[in-house]
Amino acid sequence: MLLLGTSGPFGKFIDLPVPLTIGLRATLAFLLLLIYCKWRGISFRLRQQDVFLILLSGFLMCIHWLSYFKALQLSNVAIGMLSLFTYPVITAFLEPFFLKIKFQAVHLVLALLVLCGIYFLVPDFSLDNGQTIAIAFGVFSAFCYAVRNLILKTKVDRYNGSVLMSYQLVVIAILLLPVYFVYDLLEIKDQWQGLVGLIVITTAVGHTMFINTFKHFSITTVSILSCIQPVYGIIIGALFLSEIPTWTTILGGIMILASVIIESIRSYK
Repeated sequence: MLLLGTSGPFGKFIDLPVPLTIGLRATLAFLLLLIYCKWRGISFRLRQQDVFLILLSGFLMCIHWLSYFKALQLSNVAIGMLSLFTYPVITAFLEPFFLKIKFQAVHLVLALLVLCGIYFLVPDFSLDNGQTIAIAFGVFSAFCYAVRNLILKTKVDRYNGSVLMSYQLVVIAILLLPVYFVYDLLEIKDQWQGLVGLIVITTAVGHTMFINTFKHFSITTVSILSCIQPVYGIIIGALFLSEIPTWTTILGGIMILASVIIESIRSYK
């Protein structure tokens, strides 16, 4: 969660068109994971019946990243990350339909607590400002992310997390191939530090570790535990981007953290 929490600050720090950033992120992170999998002798072979859903998860991941980074560009780290973290609420409602499990009322309570935290972090939902548009992008990103996670939950026991992430990165890289002919690639040289951090720390390492946690927890549990990410992101943004949180941001962060602690205790028991 700490590594994934860097996505917001990196996304805000990198001053490139969103499709170009995501295309580079996917391509270079895939090369890193390919080297790692070859070194570890991990097989990339898929069962035929799994190919479509894994490729679909890559398409959803592409839409998730594009809309999330657009939200970051239109607002700040706090609003971008916290609008994305409506996805535990979406996950809690979708998981019983995807995985045929019983709906747990406590997840609804915790999800509502998260929403209350987001309200205090982003109290102005007026349609007359760019923040509202950013929130819309963030919530749409959250929906795609929730569905992608639920799809991978059904595959993670059969395949290594690095393999699943690699296939998703290939899909994203192919979908965004045209961006290299649309945007000025000379801009990349001035943004290489942020790109390296995003590709290595957030994507290659963070997302692979995240997928591997699906083996041990339900998707809803993982979703609610991951609500610590915006707290990490806001702290990193304050330290390195000088985006100092207000008291409402702190209050919202406390509410989100409370839901994480409660779910952690439940999961441990």
